[in-house]
Amino acid sequence: MKRLLLVIVFAQITFFTFAQNKVLPKEEQIKLALLSAPAEKKDSATVYGYSANKDFILLRKGSNELICLADDPGQPGFSVACYHKDLEPFMQRGRELRKAGKTFQEIFDTREKEVKAGKLQMPKQPTTLFVYSASKEDYNDSTGQVKKGYLRSVIYIPYATPKSTGLPLKPEAPGMPWMMDPGTHAAHIMINPPESK
Repeated sequence: MKRLLLVIVFAQITFFTFAQNKVLPKEEQIKLALLSAPAEKKDSATVYGYSANKDFILLRKGSNELICLADDPGQPGFSVACYHKDLEPFMQRGRELRKAGKTFQEIFDTREKEVKAGKLQMPKQPTTLFVYSASKEDYNDSTGQVKKGYLRSVIYIPYATPKSTGLPLKPEAPGMPWMMDPGTHAAHIMINPPESK
């Protein structure tokens, strides 16, 4: 009886883990990744996603300046993003360091050091990142259905500060732009619209 109970529990854990990490078909990944793209950019954006064995791969080559990322099947919940192609060296380096097991702070510190040393190039102009996300309760990874998705915008402006931009370090009203990581390579403007009830 005890052995049967262990087998049942193991089977449930295995099923739950598999269900959480399902890789959707290519076209479904593309469709969902483009939820984070502005309407006029969707048809020509480049899209990266995942192979059946969860390797990060090119799903579609685009012709405009936008790169979009499908949801990572290894992470809980749902999150897709699109960003300007000039941010790709920064994003690619982050992926490499995460794959190497580095922590968030280690990734930040490494990129800061590499940008200052001229080894990693950040865009010279402000560049945008759009992120569309949902909690694990609002995402069905079997059907690709997303409920209550939330879109936020980030504008990277390396080494900017509140003094150089006039922005505060926290939002003082819903949807008000504010700055994170001021004075660093990753300085960026956050724009978080009010969440719908």
